[in-house]
Amino acid sequence: MSRLSALLGRETVLAWGRGGGPMVTVGFYAGVATLLPLAIGPEPDRLRAVAPGAAWVALALASLLSLDRLFERDYEDGALDLLTLSQAPLELVCAAKCLGQWIATGAPLALAAPLAAIALGAPTSLAPLIFACALMGGLAFAFTGGIGAALSLGARRGGLLTAVIVLPLFVPPVIFGGGALDAFATGLPWKAGFALLGAYAAAALALGPLAMAAACRNALS
Repeated sequence: MSRLSALLGRETVLAWGRGGGPMVTVGFYAGVATLLPLAIGPEPDRLRAVAPGAAWVALALASLLSLDRLFERDYEDGALDLLTLSQAPLELVCAAKCLGQWIATGAPLALAAPLAAIALGAPTSLAPLIFACALMGGLAFAFTGGIGAALSLGARRGGLLTAVIVLPLFVPPVIFGGGALDAFATGLPWKAGFALLGAYAAAALALGPLAMAAACRNALS
């Protein structure tokens, strides 16, 4: 546990300090929420209808911003080689990196998601579910995004390659989370979508570190 906590502390501090930490992602998220009424019009009924889905899509896009730095800096300065040769399994290192990323950026985005949705006209009764979906969805985004970041190590324009790899993996959480929010808002059964979102996040948490570790070893070989 001490080794895991040390790794998690290191990665959280690094994720918090890379490129402004959560301020950049939350600022981007707020910008999207501000621009949306200008794009589709200020009519309250129209905004209320698209608010939960728009907030969810903005959350997925904001999660992309810092993924290219998840492994790249450690890869460039040689720290990733040392982490690979350390006593801690590389899979554990990758999991700690993604958890640190989620704590530094995913959790602040989850706090901002209900505020943005309510500002766009979503009912306040939807706020707890938006927060819970954003927390789980952010975890899925962090671990699936880590796969893309590891696969693009050493490539030119790695950030663009990461986005190309990751965006298809972001589709299921967006569908499940958006479907659960839409069903709750319209009074339909919503627990199935929420359970599928949780299952996807759990699968990403279990399988993501294995894929990331394999991709890192391939990039270092």
